[in-house]
Amino acid sequence: MNIELEIAAGVSELDSAQWNALTDGSPLLSHAFLSALEHSGSVGEGTGWQPMPLVFRRDGKLAGAVPLYLKHHSYGEYVFDWSWADAYAQHGLEYYPKLVAAVPFTPITGARLLSHDAVLQARMADILRDTAHRLQLSSVHVLFPDAKNADMLSGQGWLRRQGVQFRWQNQGFAGFDEFLMTLTHDKRKKIRQERRKVGAAGVSCRRLRGCDISEREWDFFYKCYLNTYLEHRSSPYLTQAFFHELGERLPDNVMLVLAERDGRRIGAALNLYDADCLYGRYWGALAYVPNLHFELCYYQAQEFCIEQGIRFFEGGAQGEHKLARGFVARETCSFHHITHADFEAAVRRFVSREGVGVSHYQQELDERAPYRKPG
Repeated sequence: MNIELEIAAGVSELDSAQWNALTDGSPLLSHAFLSALEHSGSVGEGTGWQPMPLVFRRDGKLAGAVPLYLKHHSYGEYVFDWSWADAYAQHGLEYYPKLVAAVPFTPITGARLLSHDAVLQARMADILRDTAHRLQLSSVHVLFPDAKNADMLSGQGWLRRQGVQFRWQNQGFAGFDEFLMTLTHDKRKKIRQERRKVGAAGVSCRRLRGCDISEREWDFFYKCYLNTYLEHRSSPYLTQAFFHELGERLPDNVMLVLAERDGRRIGAALNLYDADCLYGRYWGALAYVPNLHFELCYYQAQEFCIEQGIRFFEGGAQGEHKLARGFVARETCSFHHITHADFEAAVRRFVSREGVGVSHYQQELDERAPYRKPG
């Protein structure tokens, strides 16, 4: 196979049309999204996320690519390996830096070995492992790969780690009330009560798409986003410049929900979407209103999906409270290669034990599904 391998300095230096042609069309894998992270300083020097995409060229054109990062910590991954790093440290070994193939700060399943050539995809997986060994790094991790990539990595013996997320599915509902009628009585009643309370508090919501979002509205959203992190006593990953560039470069894939009371904006939630799926991402509020989080982050997004005929709504990582809002649990996965043989064996045993617990947890969640039983 006459393929040239390159480690690029960032996605932004690659041809956007050629990169996008390798993806499944998801806005979260797009050249615009990944390069906006770079341009805005959300990844790069000083962030712990150093872009180094693997690029495979055939006759000078992109035939394959991996969104790859050199990581100096484990923040922003949503697949938690802090205990692995601690074990390394206890044995006098360095766990960081490591390699991570992922979309930063985005726990959404998608392609990670970007190519339409299955043979090349298999070679890409081999080269990922080889690169970790060649650079004398502890490990390489492929986070939230799609089913096709997952099957390939499993077949090559990568260590598979199981996870759980929550997804809502639009079953062709004619309206929000039709969706509610598929839920159990208690869940349906609870959602109606929550929405009424938000309205009774004098809050109204409106949804803005792409080009309809002004710079002032982006600035307001960023204040809300910052406040969420301040309330949790943590630091935000994304810069204000990132959101402005996102609005400029992906106007057809952005939907912002604004909450207002007495003529003042008090909260906002940001979603990305394509023809098939909406991805709930970030939210925040500058005033406390009971149930506002549910209205902004779930019910407004579900109504949008119904109106636009979008089939899935990915709610992101964690949050059992999503069950009561019509979401159901589904399995996710990540894949790992540990370059130290003894640690690889120990981590493999850990993941095997963990997987049993995760499977039991998912069964429990399935039993608590919010939908009415047929018959």
